[in-house]
Amino acid sequence: MKFSRSYFQTVAAVALAVAINVSWALGQETPPQPAPPTPAEGGASGAAPATPPASWNVNELLAAYERSTQLMESTAILVPNLARAGEPLLETARQSVANLNANGQHRNLVFVHRLVANLRTYLHLLDALEKPYPMPETAARQISQLRDLAQQFDALQLHIMEASEQALRGSDRDNLARYREANQKLPRPNAKSPRVVFLGDSITDGWRLEEYFPGDDFVNRGISGQTTGQMLGRFKQDVIDVNPAAVVILAGTNDIGRGVPQEIIEDNLAMMFDLADKHRIKVIVCTLLPVSDYAKDRGDRFVQTQRRPPTRIKMLNEWMKVAIRNRRYRLVDYHLVMADDAGFLKRDSSDDGLHPNATGYRAMSTHVLSAIRDVVRGR
Repeated sequence: MKFSRSYFQTVAAVALAVAINVSWALGQETPPQPAPPTPAEGGASGAAPATPPASWNVNELLAAYERSTQLMESTAILVPNLARAGEPLLETARQSVANLNANGQHRNLVFVHRLVANLRTYLHLLDALEKPYPMPETAARQISQLRDLAQQFDALQLHIMEASEQALRGSDRDNLARYREANQKLPRPNAKSPRVVFLGDSITDGWRLEEYFPGDDFVNRGISGQTTGQMLGRFKQDVIDVNPAAVVILAGTNDIGRGVPQEIIEDNLAMMFDLADKHRIKVIVCTLLPVSDYAKDRGDRFVQTQRRPPTRIKMLNEWMKVAIRNRRYRLVDYHLVMADDAGFLKRDSSDDGLHPNATGYRAMSTHVLSAIRDVVRGR
């Protein structure tokens, strides 16, 4: 069998691109940069604002992300053999852009990093393949635009990383200030009315416990937007130090929404469980609520299943069930209670497909109160 010269060039280019990407992933600070465009390729990008990418607004960022995949598609057609060799990179880039378009994810470091990595590898692949000579003006201009966008996304990625590091070095990454004063004002627990702390995110934060459980010493320590890592960081102050008989933990949906790996969520929850055990605090674990897209006609930000895939919710819930069985904790299966026949959050239980409304909270209250009575009150 005979192979053409273009076949060997394509194979070599793919091998080079893979090697570059792998070596970078193994720890190089930055991969070798492609040569700057020649004057024949053009210089002005016209694909993004002239201001630094860190200052771009949401619409400018999303437009630039979309433009990058359009340029990958058009240049793949102009350069022989690039369409076939670059298709896996283009498909991953498209998925990254789709994730970045999800509600509030336009600066998600994980998704920006994936897009940048695929753009870099695609450009290295493009450089390695033989291109038409003379280069058509349209092709040269589009390649130049793509290089410019890759560099701008690189700068954006660095800015996001620096901002994240600065937040981590901040004095209150976990928002300990939110409940510090309230904790100090809490009276000592009464043995006749055992104290129970509800630890969680916005679903807990928005739950008016005093209305649903009047007369009970139920303490709300939910903070909107928090991940399991942040809850772990304030577990001592907001749970242990207020001397509860039990803690109700509902956590993990924001981790999934931000792309936090499953094993990290598991570790954070396990460490909270260990702390509770050490301080003889009984634990009630709640499965994550389902989500739905029933309100998507109100806008893209109500498409909840893209940001929080039901498969990931199910995977974490299954882990919780196994973990609590080994520790003999009580489980409150909110997912079972709140899901419709299709497995999504019931229409009448939520107005946005993510957070429960009054109907949803009433259903949740009935089930968690039953668990608290069994665990704390011995009924």
